[in-house]
Amino acid sequence: MALNFVWLAFFIIAFLVGLYKMIFLNDIDVFSKVMNGMFDSAKTGAEISIGLVGIMTFWLGIMRVGEKAGMINRMARLLNPFFTKLFPGVPKNDPALGSVFMNFSANALGLDNAATPIGLKAMKQLQDLNPTPETATNAQIMFLVLNTAGLSIIPTSVIAMRLAQGSANPAEIFIPTLIGTFISFMSGLIAVAFFQRINLFKPSILAFVGIIAGFMALMLFAIKDLPPDRMAAVTGAIGGTMIIGIIIAFLVAGMLSKINVYEVFIDGAKEGFTTSVMIIPYLVAILVAISAFRVTGCLDFIINGIGSFFAMLGVNTDFVPALPVGFMKSLSGGGARGFMVDIFADPRYGPDSFVGRLASIMNGSTETTFYVLAVYFGSVGIKNTRHALVCGLIADLIGIIAAIIIAYIFYH
Repeated sequence: MALNFVWLAFFIIAFLVGLYKMIFLNDIDVFSKVMNGMFDSAKTGAEISIGLVGIMTFWLGIMRVGEKAGMINRMARLLNPFFTKLFPGVPKNDPALGSVFMNFSANALGLDNAATPIGLKAMKQLQDLNPTPETATNAQIMFLVLNTAGLSIIPTSVIAMRLAQGSANPAEIFIPTLIGTFISFMSGLIAVAFFQRINLFKPSILAFVGIIAGFMALMLFAIKDLPPDRMAAVTGAIGGTMIIGIIIAFLVAGMLSKINVYEVFIDGAKEGFTTSVMIIPYLVAILVAISAFRVTGCLDFIINGIGSFFAMLGVNTDFVPALPVGFMKSLSGGGARGFMVDIFADPRYGPDSFVGRLASIMNGSTETTFYVLAVYFGSVGIKNTRHALVCGLIADLIGIIAAIIIAYIFYH
């Protein structure tokens, strides 16, 4: 129900703000801009969904081969000691646990093209265990919130954009972003655990968090001294090698299991088209609402209000110009990138200013909660998202606050 009220609120608030701007600010073009923005967003939503068809078809075919060959089940058994406590509703050795782990790994390495189809496959496997198909289970909410919490070890795209905008040291935000994304991830985990009454102090969960922290520290040690262009190349090589390795491992395991790998691949690939088409209405719905909210300037009112509030308290407000990046990231990844690039190009700031660095950390520390919610739950037809949105937004908010504090510690 939370998503229903938020969705309605986007439209109603946008309409009221639009009326105010038209009547009191004489902005007679405001609703024309809103309409054009909504139509453009509807088109974008459909294009994104159709654009997923190819990669979804390929990955779901590979995942089906991995299932038939028993590779996903082996991964699930390996993860049982950790994931059964975080996902108590999922049976031991269920293949969904293997898919969840693969999705987390792909997200952490910034491999979006692999992470999304694997994540949608994991959501489908969790949906197969769902006794009430239109209502999200605890396991689905935990998976989605940890996905939206945005655990990303290497902010490759942010570093690349800073490099393109002439930053003297594009990779300097690597360590701050690493800290920020871990705080955001832990915030999401704690929020869901609170709602679901999960004890996070169990040894297996502490070990899981420790392994993640250890892996992040290992990656940090391995690449922290590399120049930005080399860092991007090395991380791309690591991610590409892992993905190709998984594909070959699945195919070879299928061959050794004496299954018809090609036919199994085709059988799984057929799901790709169906899943991609199924998410169109959900994605269009959320993108159109976000567009109406953004085009009417509602986000500007929020940002200006926050700035005025902290200025009234006598707090340093240098962070305010970067806030649109953090807030927009929850709504739209493309919109957040656009705001960040605008800051980089603004002569008042630039990529190496405090605002530019903070915008970079925010972009790498939070995730597109509304987009992920629409795509992942839409792919399996879930309408009652329960506490998923609240927990995802808690993780985003704490991620933004953490990014601000970290930026002040490192750069102010």
